[in-house]
Amino acid sequence: MRFVGKSRLGFYPLPLSEAQRIRRFLLFPDQPSSALDPCVGDGVAFEDITGGAQALRYGVELDAYRAEQAKQRIHNVVQGNALEVQCPVECFGLLYLNPPYDWALGPADSRRTEQSFLSHTYRWLKPAGILVLVIPSERLAECSQILASHFRDVRVYRLEAAECVRYKQVVVIGVRRTRRGRERLTDSDITRARLYYAGLARNPAQITALPSEPEARYNVPVSGPAQLVYRGLPLDEMEHLLPQQIAQSSFVTLLLLFRSSPSHRPESSRAQSATAAGAVPPPLPGTRIHGRPTPSNLPAILPVAAAADPNECIRPSPDIPSPSAALDRKIVPATGARALHVAH
Repeated sequence: MRFVGKSRLGFYPLPLSEAQRIRRFLLFPDQPSSALDPCVGDGVAFEDITGGAQALRYGVELDAYRAEQAKQRIHNVVQGNALEVQCPVECFGLLYLNPPYDWALGPADSRRTEQSFLSHTYRWLKPAGILVLVIPSERLAECSQILASHFRDVRVYRLEAAECVRYKQVVVIGVRRTRRGRERLTDSDITRARLYYAGLARNPAQITALPSEPEARYNVPVSGPAQLVYRGLPLDEMEHLLPQQIAQSSFVTLLLLFRSSPSHRPESSRAQSATAAGAVPPPLPGTRIHGRPTPSNLPAILPVAAAADPNECIRPSPDIPSPSAALDRKIVPATGARALHVAH
């Protein structure tokens, strides 16, 4: 991925003109139907694709700022990585997927993120549910196995907006097969379909442009409410907490040095007022300040070594890392949703 793409987490929003053309291909039922965008971004394109329908909209977005933007348009938005979201299978009537365009590193090998996102989310689509997939044309080959095995009545169109031409984007619209439909498929059927998609990937010029008037209409099935559960780490919360933790440790160290100075003894009215008001934390347990031990029932924030001389500055213990060492702490995920442990 280019640097510009990485800087925006692979976010390539669909132009509204293309979203409006795609909308004309979709027929929503009179009853509510659930729709999902696992890479919802700011929610503008997804709102247009499902506009005017009684749709229960769900979205997932990794970037915190864009997730907040999406929540202004989409009621149910999960902030996190879609690949770490769990959902019951076969519960959505519509899946609109415009995934990041990049490589994903796995434990054994690497593969394209377009393939990873499609493989992770297509199972959430109901039989006869509608897939709308926006990817670069050269990535049709990587997605061909899933498209050939699990989707029928597939149409591939070239997108012609300026940004779409730049990234050679196409839209794939198809219907998820039923279990009986998959059982009827032969190996030769799947091979023939995969060769077709591979041919389009090699020669995108033969792909028809997305028409203003649809050649076919896709019926979105009725589906009830869905439940998305995020099982990954709260990345943005961690980004906010880490600087605060480092700043707190640094503040406590400076406070101890301040209190150990002869000119700032505890009987100072300013120090007493600040401590009483809660603006300054109390001394640490087991610490000798001016020759007097502190109560042992106070909460410990940063272990320190006791000063032998009442006028000697209190020193951090040599076996305790400096506040900057908090940067070296490792984040260890725990089981359960949004679990966080910090360990040295």
